[in-house]
Amino acid sequence: MTGRLNERKRIIELSGDPDEIEAFIDDFRDGDPIIAAEPVTPLGEPTVFVALTFDAAEWDSIAEQFAELGVHYRTGTIITNGWERWTLYLDPDDDLSEIIETIEDDGNDVQLVRQLEMTEIEPASRFQTVGALHDLTQRQREALAAAIAAGYYGHEKDAGVEDVAEELGIGTTTAWEHLARAEGKVMADLGDFLDPETG
Repeated sequence: MTGRLNERKRIIELSGDPDEIEAFIDDFRDGDPIIAAEPVTPLGEPTVFVALTFDAAEWDSIAEQFAELGVHYRTGTIITNGWERWTLYLDPDDDLSEIIETIEDDGNDVQLVRQLEMTEIEPASRFQTVGALHDLTQRQREALAAAIAAGYYGHEKDAGVEDVAEELGIGTTTAWEHLARAEGKVMADLGDFLDPETG
């Protein structure tokens, strides 16, 4: 994210039905904090990158609300069908009902999907529980699966990004972007799992 004072800029990734992405951008552009929202990659694709400019003074994001509440949360979220999925890490004295009420008071609907005590989780399953794959988009999962199946990560590296692109029927650059983002998310989670004190 870049920008000074109230006007901020960021690149966002939209994934979904290619026929609906353009309409979503048009609706999104009409939001009060949005100054501009322009596609930087072609429309008509299942993933489109959009240059977003917004008024930070009017942008009351969920992440900012968590920060104001002093809540630890996992960076990044997935938005599916209008729902944002967040993973919170609460201290013993954090009041979950108060956190939910605060978010709801700002006009948001909240649904608690799962609540776990870290002490109840088997160590072998913690990597899967904290994320690893749940933050990947469908296309990132497909790209990662295609790359693994093709031997992209093998010792001999039998395949290149071109093979992944061909398998998915997408452009080489798009395949590389999906892989790069997927790798970044998975490796960040793996790093937190292997050395929790650095996360």
